[in-house]
Amino acid sequence: MIVGLIGKIIKKEPTLLNVNVNGIIYEIFVSLNCSSKIINDDVTLEITHIIREDSQTLYGFLDSSEKKLFDTVIKINGVGPKVALAICSTFTPASFAQIVNENDVSMLKRVPGIGPKGASRILVELSGIVIDLNADDDEGSNNKAVLEASLALESLGFKKDILSKILKTCTSTSTSDLVKEALKKLQK
Repeated sequence: MIVGLIGKIIKKEPTLLNVNVNGIIYEIFVSLNCSSKIINDDVTLEITHIIREDSQTLYGFLDSSEKKLFDTVIKINGVGPKVALAICSTFTPASFAQIVNENDVSMLKRVPGIGPKGASRILVELSGIVIDLNADDDEGSNNKAVLEASLALESLGFKKDILSKILKTCTSTSTSDLVKEALKKLQK
């Protein structure tokens, strides 16, 4: 799994980079926000490597908060990498967190490829989860664990609003421990 690349840009388009890393050239998709921040040819990128049956794709980020945003929204059912990258291109992580916290469907509909139903679904999926993408790594990993636990419990048939209340009372920090603790509380 590729998690980062350090190299020299040999081709730059608004949402695509070709980066030479020790003689191997990687095609990396980036958001418009990320692309606009790249000012010289030497670049260090955090990578999300997506492997599918018919392709392997690299998505690059200059900062970890944008990568967290991408990795969070791509887990939502119906949101693929292109829509996730469009979200990263349209909003900064901080502004997206504000949109989620305010449940602002009209702002989310501004993202190309997201209609009213898609925007509502994304906000419902992320509701009850504290999205603070500027937090330090400990809190960020805890938010990721809460998101993963919530998605796992939802797949078992539990309602999202009940899960968000239960997960807020849980003290565990890993995904599996959160799921176990939440299940015990849901049985009461």
